[in-house]
Amino acid sequence: MAACGADDDETANGDAEGDSGDDVQEQEFDELVMGFVPSTDSDQIASTVEPLTERLSEELGIEVDGRVMTNYSALVEAMGSGQVQIGFIPAFGYVLANERHDIEVILKSLRAGDDSYRAQYSVRADSGIESLEDLEGKVWAFADSASTSGFLFPATQIRNDFGMTEDEFFGDMVETGSHDNALITVLEGGADVATTFEDAREVIEGDYPEVYDEENGLIQLDFTEPIPNDTISVISELSEDMVNQIREAFLSFNDDEDMIEIMNEVYRWDGIAEAEDSEYDIVREAYDNFSDEVDPLN
Repeated sequence: MAACGADDDETANGDAEGDSGDDVQEQEFDELVMGFVPSTDSDQIASTVEPLTERLSEELGIEVDGRVMTNYSALVEAMGSGQVQIGFIPAFGYVLANERHDIEVILKSLRAGDDSYRAQYSVRADSGIESLEDLEGKVWAFADSASTSGFLFPATQIRNDFGMTEDEFFGDMVETGSHDNALITVLEGGADVATTFEDAREVIEGDYPEVYDEENGLIQLDFTEPIPNDTISVISELSEDMVNQIREAFLSFNDDEDMIEIMNEVYRWDGIAEAEDSEYDIVREAYDNFSDEVDPLN
């Protein structure tokens, strides 16, 4: 599978060996950078998060800058090199970030009160595909090989159910850069199946109203096991006091309708809860199937 590492200046200083952070020293920051990865249009996210960064700047008493990264890998490596201090990272990306750069999860998303979700397999309604078995030899579209719902859990399910690696099972694999692009690729005939978070179809409904059409749209073929929700994570160089301030600032948004609306627009969050590293052990177990074969960050 083609690797999905970034090649821009933001990740040029990333530690290829994955420093564990044992000798990390706390630093004082007069500015914080908060990193996002587009699940939809990157320009839309860049403008949407401005009120969020402004509010955090007020709460923390220092400037907070929002930066939209090219993909999850770029975000993880930017945090690993200290260029981004706060990251909105999905479960798989967090596990990699914690393993390589001692990134710490402090918060997680809630959607409809739930702290987990499923990955969804979407196919065209007129494709004739009726089960996962029918996907053998077909073209698979996914957002990013460091995406939990886009890649890790579906690939794990394929391996467990069929005894084949994903590149053996599928005829071809297409990395599209975002969940909406994966769906659009299938809708327009460029792939046979897309794996995304559930239900990502609503994200593209405005531009592609036919996505729910029972004859020509996309249907939900199947789902994976539950996945821990995405995280707000921080680098280990931040002081404990600053981490606590960041945690409390985000938790206060639960009582602020405007801020929760922003979180919903960006990542479909409708609440924020505290999180612990152990909650992501199920993702680590899934990654164990791939660690010797696939490196999503290089």
